[in-house]
Amino acid sequence: MRIKRGVNAIKKRRKILKLSKGYFGAKSKLYRVAREAVMKSLSYAYVGRKNKKRDFRKLWIARINAGCRLNGMSYSTFMHGLKLAGIDLNRKVLADMAVNDAAGFTALTEAAKAQLNK
Repeated sequence: MRIKRGVNAIKKRRKILKLSKGYFGAKSKLYRVAREAVMKSLSYAYVGRKNKKRDFRKLWIARINAGCRLNGMSYSTFMHGLKLAGIDLNRKVLADMAVNDAAGFTALTEAAKAQLNK
């Protein structure tokens, strides 16, 4: 008995056309063009998720550096001092402190300076 795969082929096409909904012109109407557009957009989305992490890390480092400069330190010496002091905070938390809790961030810079001057 032969297998007829018409139903599965239609499901496959329908899935691609659903993903391409909202695209301009033929990219949302024609299967072949839509498939290319969807494959490309899914690869862009994958890369974008990686880039988002990179961009946020850059932003956090810039904010921490700005907070450090206000307290007379550079970013790299501050991070080294924190490591020596055994203070294990990630850059996201440090950046938030630099923006929203200036007093707490100043205390951290003083702790880092104290460890560096030993």
